[in-house]
Amino acid sequence: MKKIFLSVMTFAIALAFVACGNNSSDGGRSAQELSGAGATFPLPFYNVVFEEFGQVNGDQVAYGGIGSGGGVRNLRDKIVDFAGSDAFLSDKEMAEMEPVVHIPTCMGAVVVAYNLDGITELKLSGEIIADIFAGEIKMWNDERLVALNPDVTLPAEAIIPVFRSDGSGTTFVFTDYLTKVSPMWKEKFGAGKSVNFPSGQAAKGNPGVAGVIKQTKNTIGYVGSEYAFAQKIPYASVENERGEFVLPSSATISAAASGEIPADTRCSITNSDAAGAYPISTFTWMIIYKEQNYSDRSKEQAVATLDLLKYILSDSAQGITSEVHYAPLPAKAKELSLNNLKTITYDGVAILE
Repeated sequence: MKKIFLSVMTFAIALAFVACGNNSSDGGRSAQELSGAGATFPLPFYNVVFEEFGQVNGDQVAYGGIGSGGGVRNLRDKIVDFAGSDAFLSDKEMAEMEPVVHIPTCMGAVVVAYNLDGITELKLSGEIIADIFAGEIKMWNDERLVALNPDVTLPAEAIIPVFRSDGSGTTFVFTDYLTKVSPMWKEKFGAGKSVNFPSGQAAKGNPGVAGVIKQTKNTIGYVGSEYAFAQKIPYASVENERGEFVLPSSATISAAASGEIPADTRCSITNSDAAGAYPISTFTWMIIYKEQNYSDRSKEQAVATLDLLKYILSDSAQGITSEVHYAPLPAKAKELSLNNLKTITYDGVAILE
């Protein structure tokens, strides 16, 4: 397994050593410095992919894991080359910006992680998860939890929910799932990058949520699967639409994407009814402007941005996904994305043939 060493600071330091115009990419252009910001959910995957892309093309990519909401704001303000987001833009958000293109980069799972002494296996249904985060189930030994886990001795302790403090695509995916499985949640809270959770503890980013759960007994929270794995935090098997209790894996995440994918790739795959599907699965996207000539960006910078996205869609990069606990894109998503990249322009002229 590849080790994940690079952080956002590492990328920033690396950029300082790139002499503009002195390194050449394989395409004959000068090496470029690209910047992006957004979702922390795919950051472990991006750390590896950006490093390998730099080795292939000579380009350097700096990425700030500030949450999907912050990444989209930075793109709207035209201060980054791309935004990372686990939530596709709504029609309303699309209407408020110049035309953008969504490119899925990998698939992943939002897990329901917990910290209970001596308990490494837990089953949860969607309605029970919704009731916990709505504050309606307050104790770990609640009769509904006990009934679902008859072989587990649950403690008579108060449940401490942990949720995101920042605008988060992970929150969107999690609450999108809850709206599909709980009428109560849909009516009272809905889905969004930010939701008014009634009680619990807030933390910034997936690393923050994972850290709080790791350090605090009797907590439960939603977090990208890689962060739970890295912190060695147990997570629940979640009941899917078919009544199967499923743990996230490359296979169960991939099963969730077995349905139709629209041409623009904007779709939710939570609560899939496919056999063996993990129900809180998602695509994560990079979002770029369709017209790449903005904020004094050069054409070479635009070309480098598309080179990065083509590399992420390649078999080489997609092969990394399962090594860092994500899942590769289905063939249809890659095909649609490569077609969508052909619509990207610079001064109104398509960059790719």
